[in-house]
Amino acid sequence: MTSAQPTQIPQEMPALVRRRYGPPEVVMLETRPVPRPKRNEVLLRVHAASVNTADWRLRAGAFPGILAVPARAMFGILRPRNPYIGTEFAGEVVAVGQDVSRFRPGDRVFGIAQAGGASAGYLAVPQDGPIAEIPARLDYAQAAALPFGGLCALCFLADFARLGAAQRLLVIGASGGVGIYAVQIGKALGAEVTGVCGSANIDFIRDLGADHQIAHDLVRQDAWPGGQDVILDTIGLLAPTAARRLLAPGGQFFPLNFGLREFGAAFANPFRARKTRIATSPDRAEDLQRLVQMVEAGQFTPVIGHRFALAQAQDAHRLVETRHRRGAVVLDVSAPD
Repeated sequence: MTSAQPTQIPQEMPALVRRRYGPPEVVMLETRPVPRPKRNEVLLRVHAASVNTADWRLRAGAFPGILAVPARAMFGILRPRNPYIGTEFAGEVVAVGQDVSRFRPGDRVFGIAQAGGASAGYLAVPQDGPIAEIPARLDYAQAAALPFGGLCALCFLADFARLGAAQRLLVIGASGGVGIYAVQIGKALGAEVTGVCGSANIDFIRDLGADHQIAHDLVRQDAWPGGQDVILDTIGLLAPTAARRLLAPGGQFFPLNFGLREFGAAFANPFRARKTRIATSPDRAEDLQRLVQMVEAGQFTPVIGHRFALAQAQDAHRLVETRHRRGAVVLDVSAPD
């Protein structure tokens, strides 16, 4: 490996692992060897990571609906094949492999660790993976809060739904890890945004920019406003039949949590004017760069709801699993406990 200051790279690091599927208590903090970057990889010192919905599902083996079978086959049937935890990271490049040209030691970078292991002191990732330089206006914690929710909201609204100016967008779970970005990106795309969240978070999503706010614990679904062009359900609150009643002709419903019911609705799309769309967002460097450009243009900003030390990771996972958090949950990896 090459490095500006190779002697500062330790041999060992703290890292979060889980050896079996289960509740937050299976998350353990261990000392592991610092990885060495391969020819096409960068080694970075992780300053901040996050805990998102994907992290708790991977930790618990709690994959939704019909996805449970292929997900267990991919990640481990009885126990996880990869014990390392964490997908979102932000940190400083400290060394690069000999074929790396995109980054150099000292660069501040953030992204998604597709092989896991972001909740650790050091991380090696491919230079051509979903990784980008951190916008100057963001610190490490804000950058770590951005990739998962930001990429999901951007891809679903801009690419899949092709949301445009003067259209009406309904975001369910507007105060959560994806919803906070969906509200802001929807506004940046020119839509009229209605946010749905718990009553405790109404003022919060209003401050994010939601034109209208609905408390799902106080207002029945049949009283929600109809005529929506796009509905993004980030928490699995709305059934396809209920979504069709809220959509305008030609409208689209995007459930992020889907099973046989949603697949059945999508199968019937050719016969319906109001569609249920099933999709998953890709993790691509070019999409991260689009997020960077929007942040630099002041179109939206990451929102951190809670911060924990690495040693408090069980508490962070416990909070995310409640599905009632406000904003992103960040681990301060490089901070003292």
